[in-house]
Amino acid sequence: MLSAENLFTLMRRFPDVEAPNLFAVDAADRLILDEAADALGSVPGDSIVVIGDHYGALTLGTAVQYEVTGIRVHQDPLTGERALANNASTFELSDCYRSCGLGEELLAGARVVLLQLPRSLDELDEIADAIARYADPGVVVFAGGRDKHITPTMNEVLARSFVNVRASRGRQKSRVLIADTPREISTAARFPISEHLDELDLDVFAHGAVFAGTKLDIGTRYLLEFLPRALPDARTAVDLGCGTGILAVALALWRPEIEVVATDQSAAAVASAEATARAAGVGDRVRGLRDDAMASLPDASVDLIVCNPPFHVGAAVHTGAATKMFAEAGRVLRPGGEMWTVFNSHLEYKSGLARAVGRTEVVGRNPKFSVTRSVRAQ
Repeated sequence: MLSAENLFTLMRRFPDVEAPNLFAVDAADRLILDEAADALGSVPGDSIVVIGDHYGALTLGTAVQYEVTGIRVHQDPLTGERALANNASTFELSDCYRSCGLGEELLAGARVVLLQLPRSLDELDEIADAIARYADPGVVVFAGGRDKHITPTMNEVLARSFVNVRASRGRQKSRVLIADTPREISTAARFPISEHLDELDLDVFAHGAVFAGTKLDIGTRYLLEFLPRALPDARTAVDLGCGTGILAVALALWRPEIEVVATDQSAAAVASAEATARAAGVGDRVRGLRDDAMASLPDASVDLIVCNPPFHVGAAVHTGAATKMFAEAGRVLRPGGEMWTVFNSHLEYKSGLARAVGRTEVVGRNPKFSVTRSVRAQ
């Protein structure tokens, strides 16, 4: 019979980046399950909700240890969702859970919530509000993470939505915040939040999980300076890793003839980009797409790609996600198509872009960032 520990030993991160220093299960996963053991053992599977499960340890560990089905799961990154599906298939556990968006379908009647603490306070705020708004009044939340990423402010954020918040004892540099007794919520949901960016004359919308929130990321700001030069006759474009969709919307506003796909693996990012596009009046030409680095787009189908790629995988500094993006860009761009990329100048992205996409030149550099233009070979 499969035990939770055997499961954890064999689980993979795929299709997310895999490397010797990147793991599918961490000490926080184990501590969350241990702290929640009594609660999990006393409720049926359909009243258990898992949020932010990185690769499936919380969901599948619960299913195996308590022999339950009907667990509801929300994962913002598509790679996490697919990793859970792959691990569940490997261990014949696919029928133990179902994926849901962050909302009433996920949380109605929930009595136990297992949560990997997000690093963003806004994301935690949106999650806590949703739990308090939709879950059973007796719900208990077990929110865990690594000590280095847990801050006292997280207790304060949880306390906005719950009367009682306490911390577990630490173990293996991990800790769990336990919250119960949801506060009554009479106001509308705060997210997505919006802010008007005067320098772009643009209303930006952001759900809690989106990088940089409603602010204009400084790398994106620099890339915007160069967009008027990017393949003037382009009719199709992709904002790869779109976040709130600022690049996609800027392209659509500046070029009335262009159609843009705003794609990101984050469900929150795609929803934010769509809201930003609608507010700007270009929702008919900016299409949101939750995808893993454009994997669903056809070969040689796009004229122009703009990208401000990440250089982290979770909390670890790792360029694997960007490398994957560049490889897909080389496949999706039509011959003669262009990719315009901004990145921290210390990163060795230029050579990777040249290998994956085509001839690459630096068209701009400031003290922090470089902007490159890569051209797909004819």
